[in-house]
Amino acid sequence: MTQTKDKIHQNLLLKGRELVVQKGADFLTARKLSEATGASVGTIYNQFGNMDNFILEQNMLTLDELYLRLSALLPDTNPYKNLNRYVDAFVAFVLNQPNLWFLLFNFHLKSNFETYPKAYLRKLLKITNLWRGEFVKIFGALSAAEVKVSLQVLWLSMFSLSSYLTLSTLDKMSHVNKKNICKLLLNTYLAGLSVLKK
Repeated sequence: MTQTKDKIHQNLLLKGRELVVQKGADFLTARKLSEATGASVGTIYNQFGNMDNFILEQNMLTLDELYLRLSALLPDTNPYKNLNRYVDAFVAFVLNQPNLWFLLFNFHLKSNFETYPKAYLRKLLKITNLWRGEFVKIFGALSAAEVKVSLQVLWLSMFSLSSYLTLSTLDKMSHVNKKNICKLLLNTYLAGLSVLKK
């Protein structure tokens, strides 16, 4: 029975995801995906155009999963607690899916995209908007431009640090706790902003 184009597309995404989870981001190539699925390399390129587009779709799935994890948290009345809970959930997600997260992080370092597609950027924005609501409750006196820049700095710092959570580098530093390092960054940053706004 001949598979539809959509079915082939979904099967390639699913198998590619399994390869990354089991073998790591560096293992994902068109040839390895072809071997795992039985689809020809030509079929893979017909479906996605190139491997950057394939990885982009994988990363969009990862961002969807992260958003669902964060948005499922029941809010507290304390915005500081909510931001810390978002960070806890974010770190737990990265630690539970290190290969998928490394694929996403590495993509930002190495992709050939001059600008990311709007659909991808919207998924990033959905995640940062969760944080934004709580951030504004704490720093409502800041202008919209200041809030935007402050959140971008916070998210970029968190995102950069998150890449180390996927590696064994931090394991060699006996006094660094992977689960707490992002919370330490968050709370130090919030404390610093609180002092600066006075």
